[in-house]
Amino acid sequence: MFHWSLLYLISEWIVRLVMLVYVPQRRSSAATRTWLLLIFLLPWPGIILYALFGRIHMPGNRIQEQERASRHIRAVQEQMGKSFAANPALCPHLEPASVLARQLGDFEPFGGNAVELLSDYAGSIDRLITDIDSASHHVHLLYYIFQADDTGRRVTDALIRASKRDVDCRVLMDAVGSKLGLAKLAPSMRVNGIEVHAMLPVGLFRRNAARFDLRNHRKIAVIDGTIGYTGSQNLSDPSSVPGYPNEELVVRVTGPAVAQLQAVFLADQYFETGTMLPEQEMFPAIPGIGLSPAQVVPSGPGYKHQNGQELIIALLYAARKQVVITTPYFVPDEPFLLAIRSAALRGVVVHLVVSRHANQLVTQLAQRACYDALLDAGVQIHLYQPHFLHAKHLSFDDDIALIGSTNIDIRSFALNSEINILVYDPKVVADLRTIQNKYFENSDLLTCEEWSQRPLLAKVAQNTARLADSLL
Repeated sequence: MFHWSLLYLISEWIVRLVMLVYVPQRRSSAATRTWLLLIFLLPWPGIILYALFGRIHMPGNRIQEQERASRHIRAVQEQMGKSFAANPALCPHLEPASVLARQLGDFEPFGGNAVELLSDYAGSIDRLITDIDSASHHVHLLYYIFQADDTGRRVTDALIRASKRDVDCRVLMDAVGSKLGLAKLAPSMRVNGIEVHAMLPVGLFRRNAARFDLRNHRKIAVIDGTIGYTGSQNLSDPSSVPGYPNEELVVRVTGPAVAQLQAVFLADQYFETGTMLPEQEMFPAIPGIGLSPAQVVPSGPGYKHQNGQELIIALLYAARKQVVITTPYFVPDEPFLLAIRSAALRGVVVHLVVSRHANQLVTQLAQRACYDALLDAGVQIHLYQPHFLHAKHLSFDDDIALIGSTNIDIRSFALNSEINILVYDPKVVADLRTIQNKYFENSDLLTCEEWSQRPLLAKVAQNTARLADSLL
C-alpha cells in the first residue's frame, strides 16, 4: 500500500510539472492561471477536465472550411461592390474601426441600409413571423435556442405555412441550446419540407463533432435575401429568470448589409451539410434604401483572432466622450478590464448596464468581483431592475453602435460562434441612446460606499468565483 501511495504522489507531481510547461502555450494569462490552479490542487481530476475542456479545439476540417469561407466572402464582396452601395464614405475617425472589423471578420462596410431597433420582446417575434408570412422565395433561420414552447411553436407554424407556399425554409439550431427544439419541433418541420440541421453536434464519432461547450450562439434570420434580423433574442419564451422575463434588443435590417448576414448563414449551413446553395438565388440585387452604413462582424473559434474582444477593446481605446455597455454577463479578461478602466480614467463617461437579477449564480458572483476595479476608475454601474436584461449592445460616442449576440465574457470571446453588426450612423446611435436612457431610469446606480459595505462572505464568494473566469 505504501508503494502505491508513493507512486500516486509521484504521478501527481509529474502531472503538475508537465502541465506547468504545456498549459501556458497559446493561452491567455487568465486561462493559464485558472487551469494551473485546478491542476495543482487536484492533478488527476484537473488533467481529465483539461483534456475535455481546456483546449479551444474545433475539428480541423471546420477550421479549413472557415478559411475557405473567408476567402470566398472576400471574393464575392468584390462582385457585391459593383451592385451594392459598398464602401461608404465614413468620417476619418471611424475608418480605423471599419478597417479592423474588415480584417477580423472579412466584411466591408455597406452603405444604404435601413436599421430598425426592436426592443419589445413579443413585438419582435410578431414582426419576424409577419416577415416569414410575406416570404416568397426563402426563409433562413439560425438560432442558438429554438425552444419547444409557445414562441418556438408560433415560429414553427409560420415556417410550415411558408413551406406550403413553396418557400424554401432552412433552419439551423445549436445542438445543445436547441436540444428540445430539435427533438420536438424539427420532426414536424421536416415532414412539412423544411430543412433542419443541428449545429456543432456533440459526439466522439459524429461528422463535424465538437466539444459540447463550443457552441454556435448566433441569432440570424434572413427572409428572401432582402430582410435580416440579428441581436440577442432567441426563439423562445422570455422565461430565463422566474418573475423577471427577458428583455432583449433585435436589429431588423433592410439593404445591402442583409447579404452579409446571409453569407454567415450560408457558411454555417455549408459547415453542417457540405452543400453550397446557388449564389444567384441567395444574393438578389439589393438597392440602397436607407442612410446607415453597416458592417457585420462574425466571430468564433474558427477565426485566427478573438474578433469580438479585439474589436470592442479597440473601440474602447478610440472612444472620446461616452461608452455605454449593456450585457447580461460581464466577466472580462484582464486586457478588456484594462481598456474599460483606461477609458474611464482618461475622462470618457463609461456606463455599464447589467441586470440585478441573474440566471447563472457563479457567473454573477464572478461578475461582481470586477465591480471594485470599475468603480475605482469611475465607471458608472447600473443594476437594471424590471427584467432580466439579456440585451447585448454597445455605443461609442455619437457615431457607432455595436449590436449582436456577444456577451462580455471569455466564453463569448473565445469559445462561441457569435454575430454582431456595426452601424455607423448618429441617428441609429441616438435611437439606441433612447433605449439606454430607459435602462438608466429603471436601474439602481451602484456606489462605492454601498459596494464596500457588502458582507465579507459575499466578497470571498465573488473573488473565488472570479478564479474560474476562464471556465464560465
